[in-house]
Formats: sequence, structure tokens, C-alpha cells
Amino acid sequence: MSVLTRVDTLRSGRTPFVLATVVRAERPTSAKPGDRALVLPDGTMEGFVGGECAESTVRSHGLRLLASGESTLLRITPAEPSETVTEGLVTVGNPCLSGGTLEIFLEAMVPPKLVHVHGDGPIAHALVEVGQASGHDVRAASDPFPDDLVALVIASHGHDEEPLLEKALRAGVPYVGLVASRRRGTAVLASLDLTEEQRARVHTPAGMKIGARTPAEIALSIYAELVAEHPTPPLPPPDPPDHCH
Repeated sequence: MSVLTRVDTLRSGRTPFVLATVVRAERPTSAKPGDRALVLPDGTMEGFVGGECAESTVRSHGLRLLASGESTLLRITPAEPSETVTEGLVTVGNPCLSGGTLEIFLEAMVPPKLVHVHGDGPIAHALVEVGQASGHDVRAASDPFPDDLVALVIASHGHDEEPLLEKALRAGVPYVGLVASRRRGTAVLASLDLTEEQRARVHTPAGMKIGARTPAEIALSIYAELVAEHPTPPLPPPDPPDHCH
């Protein structure tokens, strides 16, 4: 499977990755401009951007970018170990490189944040529309929850709230919101078979205090709270990178 074909597969599966593309190669190097590789969250690399020394450098910097969601140009030179960072450029000395210099563009491909909405009323519909307009991947709540789910917002006006809240909190969903008045939200939380620490994680009334009244305004306040809190699912721990000797 070609690297670009693999990119399509990863995107459709919502798997974050870094696309590494050689843009300049100064001889002697085993890579040439246009060579590509992928860095996956577990540290696996697919494709080719040079030998073991270049690969280990690309892997370590690719994993950093997966955590930040940024992209950069990576320059690898056959110098003593060092690293300098300027805007948009990281230069790394790697003494075990074959003798040439490589410039590799590392592009982080992180899927949009996944939000589940439970409900079928005006606020639930507004949560879908506003979320999609703001770049989120918004879907109806499903069981089990995906590993990369960042938020569950319940806007069902009393229908199936308690079991879904308990499942989400026990699953560790980063943001859990309940659309309800403060009084009703407090009563719902009191009925849950959870610890006080888990109950405290529920945002109810969900959303920032912006004086929201209409369904669209309420949805906007909830996404504003999501942006402010920046919830992220944990990345899988990477395998230890190989080292050159």
C-alpha cells in the first residue's frame, strides 16, 4: 500500500499521524526529494525518508508534533548532537547520518475533535450544526464510546440521562456536559451511583455564562467552554525509539 493510499485509510479511521516528506537531500544520502513516510501515535513508521539515523530523528520529532498538532520543517545535518529551533524550522545534528543533509517537512494530521450529542430536540440539533460549523466532528452518541471521544453533551431533556452520564464518567470521557437548569442538574447528579469526584466532572448547566437563550446560543456557549478547556483524548504511549550506535 502506497503512503498516500495509507493516508486516506488513516483519515477515514480518525487516526492521527504525521506525514514526513523529503523536500531536499544533499548527497550523500539514501533518501531523495519526494520520499515519504508516516509516523503513527505508537511510534511506528511506514514508508522511507532515509536510513536508521534519519528515521529515528523523524520519529522522535513526529511524536512531538502529534502531541502539539503543529507542523514544521526538519533539517538533519551530519554534525555533533545539537538542536536549534526557529519559527517553522528545527535543525538537528545527527553524527551518525551518512554525510549529507536532509530537509523533511513534517505535517501533523490530527482529526477534528470528536463530539457526541445525545438528544433530538432543538438544542441537540443546534449542537450538531454549530459544532460542525466550528470544525468539530459531531455524531450521535453511541455505545461503547470511541477512544478518541473528547466530549459528550446530553441534551435530551430528561430521557436516558443517568445511565449515559455514568457510562461516560466511568469511561473517562474528557468533557461531559448536561443541558439542564441548575436545580434539575443538581438533582440528576445526586441520583448517580458515582463518587463525588466523578460528579464534579459533569458540566451542568453546560456551557459558558454568556447570557445564552436560544438553542443556537446555548450550543455556542457549550463549544466556547470546550474551546476554553481544550479537552483532548490521551495518545497511546509510543514505543521506545531506536537509537543509532
